[in-house]
Amino acid sequence: MKKILFLLALLLLSLGAAEAQKIALVDMEYILKKDPSYAVMNRQIEDLSKKWQAEVAGYEKKAEQAYQSYQSEAALLSAQQKKQREESIVALEKQAYELKRKYFGPEGELFKKRESLMKPIQDRVWAAMKELARRGGLQLIIDRSSSKIVYADPGLDISEAVVSILGLDR
Repeated sequence: MKKILFLLALLLLSLGAAEAQKIALVDMEYILKKDPSYAVMNRQIEDLSKKWQAEVAGYEKKAEQAYQSYQSEAALLSAQQKKQREESIVALEKQAYELKRKYFGPEGELFKKRESLMKPIQDRVWAAMKELARRGGLQLIIDRSSSKIVYADPGLDISEAVVSILGLDR
């Protein structure tokens, strides 16, 4: 008798827990593509990246030219002159490498700039999703663009509602 009561209680608890969870999906890529400020941010990042890449390329070109000059004149240089030129070339290559790392490294300027420009956009989207979750009694919202979801009922997708709250559905 105790086993039956225990199983019945377990069954009722699992049914209550399953019914209590309300889940929704969003497609962040879709939402961000609808946001003009995201497109502006991407253009700014792209322009900055091109500018910095040109600066790095300038140092790399100087190093390459110095190396070619060194190779063509190596036979005429003394050992001390060769050493000085080699050190100069290495210094130029090091400058190019350091600049590339400063701008494009994992904690580089480009990463920081993207993060600072993206934060207000993310905060707005987050606030809209939070509002929808509060209104709809949602307990979980999953980003379908970054998760490996094999199948999801299209009725669970609230991306359009997020876009609407953000005023991007014009």
